[in-house]
Amino acid sequence: MKEHWNSRYNSDEYVYGKEPNEFFKEELAKLKPGKLLLPADGEGRNGVFAAGLGWEVTSFDWSDEGKKKAEKLAGSNGVNINYIVTEASQFNFPENEFDAVGLVFVHLPEEEREELHRNCIKSLKPGGQLIFTAYDKTQLGKNSGGPKNIDLLYSLQQIVEDFIDLEFSVFAKETVKLSEGQLHNGYADVIKFSGSKS
Repeated sequence: MKEHWNSRYNSDEYVYGKEPNEFFKEELAKLKPGKLLLPADGEGRNGVFAAGLGWEVTSFDWSDEGKKKAEKLAGSNGVNINYIVTEASQFNFPENEFDAVGLVFVHLPEEEREELHRNCIKSLKPGGQLIFTAYDKTQLGKNSGGPKNIDLLYSLQQIVEDFIDLEFSVFAKETVKLSEGQLHNGYADVIKFSGSKS
């Protein structure tokens, strides 16, 4: 997995662009800046955007190359992010630590996904917000991005099950037009979720 992402990010081009995901951007704008966790933050586009709004950002990802590009992007935007190279299963999720957690196109096998989602909820402070977007299972076969394995894609039912303990504020499947670098481009079926911890 690490080799896959290092290979993908090992170029001057930002393969998902330098701008944040639009849904993440919209939802984050509703919140007062605090401490933010971004698992699988890749080349840092979402973390750098959040830092620019005044968030204290902790990002992690498998990829050393992703970290290099994230720090370069942060430097060019005059911000800092705390970027850790680690797997989700190895990250030490502190309890009740973050005001928000952002999961943007994080596609994992079932057991890893469920563990990550449990840990993200654990790490939220009471009242903290979880912002999630990813490809729906109906995205399979489309060329606008996402895994080619249906088991790595999401259903609304999975989101209900994983985030049932949160107070839902946004929960929808939509077809959106993505313009996020070369790999997320075109009309795509995505799930959008935002919910708070009681």
